[in-house]
Amino acid sequence: MSTPSDTLRQWGEALKRALRGLLGRGDAPQPVPVRVKAGTVALLAALAVGAQAQPQNVVFILSDDHRYDFFSAHPDAPDFLSTPAMDRMATEGAHLANAFVTTSLCSPSRASILTGRYAHNHGVVDNTSPIPEGTRFFPQDLQAQGYATAYVGKWHMGEVDDEPQPGFDRWVSFRGQGPYENPLLNIDGEQVQHEGYTTDILTDYAVEWLREGRDPSKPFFLELSHKAVHAEFLPAPRHRGVYADVAPPYPETMDYTERNVAGKPHWVRQQRGSWHGVDYLYHGTLGPGGFDAFYRRYAETILALDESVGRVIATLEELGLTENTLVVYMGDNGFLLGEHGLIDKRNAYEESIRVPMLAWAPGWIEPGTRVEALVRNIDVAPTVLELTGTSTDIDMDGASFLGLLPGGATAGGEGREFLYEYYWEYAFPHTPTTFALRGDRYKFIYYHGVWDTEELYDLSMDPEERVNLIAVPSLQETVNAMRSRLFDRLSEDDAMRVPMRRGNWNADDRLLYD
Repeated sequence: MSTPSDTLRQWGEALKRALRGLLGRGDAPQPVPVRVKAGTVALLAALAVGAQAQPQNVVFILSDDHRYDFFSAHPDAPDFLSTPAMDRMATEGAHLANAFVTTSLCSPSRASILTGRYAHNHGVVDNTSPIPEGTRFFPQDLQAQGYATAYVGKWHMGEVDDEPQPGFDRWVSFRGQGPYENPLLNIDGEQVQHEGYTTDILTDYAVEWLREGRDPSKPFFLELSHKAVHAEFLPAPRHRGVYADVAPPYPETMDYTERNVAGKPHWVRQQRGSWHGVDYLYHGTLGPGGFDAFYRRYAETILALDESVGRVIATLEELGLTENTLVVYMGDNGFLLGEHGLIDKRNAYEESIRVPMLAWAPGWIEPGTRVEALVRNIDVAPTVLELTGTSTDIDMDGASFLGLLPGGATAGGEGREFLYEYYWEYAFPHTPTTFALRGDRYKFIYYHGVWDTEELYDLSMDPEERVNLIAVPSLQETVNAMRSRLFDRLSEDDAMRVPMRRGNWNADDRLLYD
């Protein structure tokens, strides 16, 4: 329930925006004109004095394969992990504790972030799909609104294309996944070879643009899109071995026991002995240490990513931009580290689809805010557009969560049920085409093209997804209702089609179990 101070603050913020519309601001997008009587203007001004203005600039930092609980301020983070910059964002800003992606794969998720659309609508359904002709990304709308825009980092929509994309004044990127070291970067259309660690180099370009590259008379949008911490992990040289003595904490669902496999689909049991399973990960090519070394490298690779976040925030402070800038940090998908005997993402389990999401805007977001409502990657675009007062012609599936950010110590509550989709890939045949509905309590998972069991989990009672409730008689009404809603949503979007792609390389080897 809102308190009087909450109401006053919200009124003040709204009225400040109205005043800006009345008085005009040459350096900002103009809101829709509002008719206000002269006597009301004085009241608006008085109320607005105590309310911090809504930020105007946006820095969006995107990471890769970063699971939701791998920053040290998270209550479920490993005890040894230290990420002071991300922790600062959480403690001084907001932690969106229930952030999810609608497809847990690099290219589809990144396209969903930039379009506000599900993969079946934007068409970038896997990591090799080209961008469909006519696709529009929301930074094009910001640019048309008068924003200075920059994209720095991994693009990865179209495996071989790193050419500058519409909507960005500044372009720094590379082809496909890109390397962790010595990247060949496309700088505004020119190929430039670099030496050094990619996370650091991308951060250098982002900081340089904030300091010198942008038009200071314009509001700005910057996306810093990292390769890190994409598998196969490679820490910065300065961080290699930092966690060499750490004993990885194995999840309880990792062991191949009767309890852990009971009720699980057959494909899950098979995958644990494949490229993306703990018993045969990367077909045994990782060298000494196996899973434990893999886990440590993951944790060490995050350290440079955290330093990047810290450098960006320090630059904003140095330039006096903190009170007018919203910084958002997010992962493009999650990552399993042994849960259900699996690694990687793609599937609909929590560790795959949940991501870290932090928002920092001093004076506007109350320190220590925790947003409980479900937030999705498709909600980023409408949120930025609402913040900046920008309209779009993109038919977005997402909805803005802007109103949750300045909402106090606990924001939100019951969120929105959302659709999850993943389409089978020739290169990684272990995970079938997957559709799911994930709500506040229940998750229903359906697999297409395989003769296997569906899944239903009560996340309030079973957050580790250990007990499949799909056959429980008393829950058949829930199962049938969720299955119907799933197919209704796909049908309404004309998405009852499964895309196919040509393939060459295939990681199809797997262990055989007795």
